[in-house]
Amino acid sequence: MQIWRHIKAVLLLPFMATVAVPMGLVAVFDGVNVGWGQDPTGMVTLITIGSSALVIGLTLFVSTHYLFAKIGKGTLAPWDAPTNLVVHGVYRYVRNPMISGIMFMLTGETLILGCLPILIWTMLFVIGNVVYIPLIEEPILAKRFGQKYDVYRSNVPRWIPRLSPWSAPN
Repeated sequence: MQIWRHIKAVLLLPFMATVAVPMGLVAVFDGVNVGWGQDPTGMVTLITIGSSALVIGLTLFVSTHYLFAKIGKGTLAPWDAPTNLVVHGVYRYVRNPMISGIMFMLTGETLILGCLPILIWTMLFVIGNVVYIPLIEEPILAKRFGQKYDVYRSNVPRWIPRLSPWSAPN
């Protein structure tokens, strides 16, 4: 069944990164310090920014996951990757919105929970993806999608979104 492909991919990848690992870190290090010990105003500010980051991240993740399923005809998992290049929706502005979404969620968790181990996990996740994407993922995409991906990659930035949406040539 199609839905199980997506559930499995979400549980094995983003769920692990954004829920299981942070929960494990909190359990092991007992490191929750909501608002990082700030005064009430600082605490409310950090929780508000963190909550906003969580909403942005979740929105990015859900929308990109939908595009992978609907247009890409695949999942976010490398073993069940999209068969069609996805250059629609938020992908018209930035090449890695799904990973950006997870980074936003981890940042939100870090700000809200005030947990140093989650901050370290977030930094390791970001560094890992900053290295992995250009060295491993992009060459795979270039091989899989050829000229289409090369044109897309030359017009849409990896991390910092364009101000206007890019339109793929016909």
